[in-house]
Amino acid sequence: MKIIVNVKLNAKKEDVCGVDETHFDVWVKEPPIEGKANRAVSHALAKHFNVPKSCVTIVSGQRSKKKVVDVVL
Repeated sequence: MKIIVNVKLNAKKEDVCGVDETHFDVWVKEPPIEGKANRAVSHALAKHFNVPKSCVTIVSGQRSKKKVVDVVL
């Protein structure tokens, strides 16, 4: 399932909030340095959907706050 994610960086806590079925807001603590934020987004989405981290792939938006993510359920 492909979803669109809007990432909020340097948050006080990690959270995932669904706007609708395909749009999510994700708050992560990590800064956008050396892929730390991308790894945190993958981890948060995997935890939210209760799947392994290997089932979450960032398809586009590696260097953007708006990402397209593929989640294999």
